[in-house]
Amino acid sequence: MTLLSAVAKYRHLVYVALLLPMFTFSQVHYAENVTVAADRPGAYLPLFYGKSVGVVANQTSMTKEGHLVDYLLVNKVAVKKVFAPEHGFRGTASAGELIKDGKDVSTGLPIVSLYGNNKKPKAEQLADIDIVVFDIQDVGARFYTYISTLTYVMEACAENGKTLVVLDRPNPHGYYVDGPVLQSGFESFVGMHHIPVIHGMSIGEYAKMVNGEKWLKNGIQCKLEVVQCENWDHTLTYSLPVKPSPNLPNDDAITLYPSLCFFEGTTVSVGRGTDKPFQQIGAPYFTTTDYSFTPKGNEGAKHPKYEGEVCHGFPLSEFAHYYISGLGEMYMYWLLEAYNMSPDKDKFFTSFFDKLAGNDQLRKDIVAGKSVEDIRKSWVSDLEAFKKVRKKYLLYQDFE
Repeated sequence: MTLLSAVAKYRHLVYVALLLPMFTFSQVHYAENVTVAADRPGAYLPLFYGKSVGVVANQTSMTKEGHLVDYLLVNKVAVKKVFAPEHGFRGTASAGELIKDGKDVSTGLPIVSLYGNNKKPKAEQLADIDIVVFDIQDVGARFYTYISTLTYVMEACAENGKTLVVLDRPNPHGYYVDGPVLQSGFESFVGMHHIPVIHGMSIGEYAKMVNGEKWLKNGIQCKLEVVQCENWDHTLTYSLPVKPSPNLPNDDAITLYPSLCFFEGTTVSVGRGTDKPFQQIGAPYFTTTDYSFTPKGNEGAKHPKYEGEVCHGFPLSEFAHYYISGLGEMYMYWLLEAYNMSPDKDKFFTSFFDKLAGNDQLRKDIVAGKSVEDIRKSWVSDLEAFKKVRKKYLLYQDFE
């Protein structure tokens, strides 16, 4: 057992920050003075004039002047409708909650849900549109469903002869590539393509890869334009100005998300239903710890795991801030230690876990008692192959 895994097993794990001089960090710095593509109107407004436009957007689709949809309308762009992804146009729905069609109160524009039974725009929903604009802040993890929505939008545009314009935004996890690569037979809405958990690409670069590698159904390709952001590259991380979804409220949660999301497929809570989602882990059966939280229904989790029950566990915000940020890899020790601490290991994993992992091997390796180091070695060849494909579609300076 490594020092970190031993520390992670006990309630004092957060104080591993005291040991930081022993470890080597990636040379990653926060981006400054970033100009997102939405704040480069000269690069995209000329594309829209004289066209009917549909916008795929949510609460992160902000310009310096306000929401992108409002900005387009002020600038006389003929916006016909808004397509809303998971969590809705205003970003307040719980994960997995049905998003209904409706009208935007502010603009009166029709809202078409791209979640639930209508993940892909229908031909009739695109009939009155020439161009689709996609402007959503991603967090760079395969199971964060906005890139799945992007794939379906690309596919619909390709099938219906529509142009897709992606307004690019930085990836807060764009400075590394890590995790198991999704294997055939494990495709789902939380993992549509054979990419690792952390793909290390902006959403514009990702769109170019999906198109270029012909990953859309039947190998079709869409008419794609990517408007780049400025003053960001893959040597930099990025602090998001707007929370990308209800359960990722701050930088610490976003930093921890790739490492903690695996717990969504286990009997451990990641703090949904509290004021620190994805910043703590716990379960009623972790009885030897002196830290606890009690999940309750809230905006981002109407009925969270262990609702109303005391979960004993570990606070991770300080660990995220002082160690995980800039590390350049997912932190897997918590997952293995939580399994080892579980009194009923046969029930620890749910059927959702393999979808999140993109394979059944990770679960089998944990059950077999393999170390984090050995598990990570099993990813190497697939990661190297992915990196070669990734290189072809980068728009910004890479981290290596």
